[in-house]
Amino acid sequence: MSVPTLLTVDDSRIQRLAIIEAFRPYECTIVQAANGEEGLLAVQTHRPDLILLDYNMPVLDGLGMLTRLRAEPDFKRIPVIMLTANSAPATIAAVARLGVRDYMTKPFNNDALVAKVARLVTLNAITEPGATAL
Repeated sequence: MSVPTLLTVDDSRIQRLAIIEAFRPYECTIVQAANGEEGLLAVQTHRPDLILLDYNMPVLDGLGMLTRLRAEPDFKRIPVIMLTANSAPATIAAVARLGVRDYMTKPFNNDALVAKVARLVTLNAITEPGATAL
């Protein structure tokens, strides 16, 4: 069984660290990018199983990254969950047209985020050596 790779693309280091913390109890690899350009490079390099994508970022925003991602045959099927403080209906409609799998507004609840991700990739809890499963 392979360990899923999650890519978090957000210009806020604090948000990226919050995502890392949310997934600490699970077997997964988390790759970070600070904007859409870095995110596209990370997609090519790491081939993530899922992308957690911020909407508002400098250099290349989430909508721009998503547009370019969906134009690439090798990457257009990677599931994307959009994370943003922008909950305007026009924003939700724009990202929905580009095939985001889910949408969460910031600040997000860690348990809700993990649940959304777990619907798209298999997350296995890390078991401590010597621990007994209940």
